[in-house]
Amino acid sequence: MKKRKPQQPIKPAYEQKEKISLGSLMNEEILQKLKNTKKQLQENETKLKEEEEARIREEKRLREKNKSFEELLNESNISWKDFK
Repeated sequence: MKKRKPQQPIKPAYEQKEKISLGSLMNEEILQKLKNTKKQLQENETKLKEEEEARIREEKRLREKNKSFEELLNESNISWKDFK
């Protein structure tokens, strides 16, 4: 018995050509604009996150400031029995 070599699938002519990337097809100016837009979007996202964190910190600070004596006393872990 003869051993058969597995046949390689025949690739169409368009796949055999050198692979062309999207970047090589695009104009450099367009590519640079896309990169700048991406950078701006990332900066905006970072700025929004920082603003949200600052808002949350300010709300927490105001809540702490406006607590009643009862709330502060309940949160305290001091026991009157320690001072008898």
